[in-house]
Amino acid sequence: MTLGYGFTEYGGPDTQSYFDVTLPPPGAGQLLVSVRAAGVNPADWKVRAGTRKDTVPVTLPAVLGREVSGVVIGVGPRVTEFEVGDEVFGATATGFGAYAASTLLNVSSTAHKPPTVSWADAAVLTVAAGTAYDALHGLGLKSGATLLLLGAGGGVGRSTTAIAMSQGIDVIGVASESKRTSIEGAGARWVASGDAFAGEVSALYPDGVDAVFDLVGGDTLTRGAELARSDAPILSIADPLAASRLGGGGVERRRTTAVFTEVAALVADGTLDPSVAGRYPFSRAGEALAAVEDGHSAGKVVIEFG
Repeated sequence: MTLGYGFTEYGGPDTQSYFDVTLPPPGAGQLLVSVRAAGVNPADWKVRAGTRKDTVPVTLPAVLGREVSGVVIGVGPRVTEFEVGDEVFGATATGFGAYAASTLLNVSSTAHKPPTVSWADAAVLTVAAGTAYDALHGLGLKSGATLLLLGAGGGVGRSTTAIAMSQGIDVIGVASESKRTSIEGAGARWVASGDAFAGEVSALYPDGVDAVFDLVGGDTLTRGAELARSDAPILSIADPLAASRLGGGGVERRRTTAVFTEVAALVADGTLDPSVAGRYPFSRAGEALAAVEDGHSAGKVVIEFG
């Protein structure tokens, strides 16, 4: 039995509560982990609200969250890659269940935590940083290429900028004025979001940008695609179907040990800052989710376990 925090029915924050959870023993290819920190993401409240029913089916009551760091306390049959006592991070086995004192991880989506990477930083790598890493892999850009990043101010945008810049890729980050300092501080060119962004980017790159990565969707994606060269790759996590109609597509999420290991190495060597801005004890899990749902956090939010 473990204590978890989640929701008892689809709806608003009033459906959230703490409750006891019975976890099965780890199966083949699984780990039981004592959680040290859990990442909080916008997808968490969207799952609770019921907007992700088709892609993230849950059995109620359901524990929220999908990314954690912690210590292995149990291993399933035929697991040789990890052992009890290992410090790890990864994506939860079911796609939820992170806001709990212990949870199950699949070996294939778990990596060892480098000693120099904190529990909090490790807990927020699989979703935002992992998505950014996979997107850049899918775009296949070389040093010197130009990347138009639509919605550059969030967690995925910040990670994409840092990783891309480390690869010699020039980033044009479209975001609100409030995100300007962080975008320019990372070495990217900031362009204000809104009606005028397309004209500004077109003036800067009249021959078109080499790639587009969209985190916004809608008209922003459509206008951004028009700023790309005719053969430029276009990826979107906000609206993959629209990107497909524009000749691109969605991001293929790998969520593998190899990818997570590489992302953690970028944190360890200082290339990537996970930008943890809010830390909440497990006793205030509801406040942590509210900070993300209300959009009041300037960076990543984590729930920490004593």
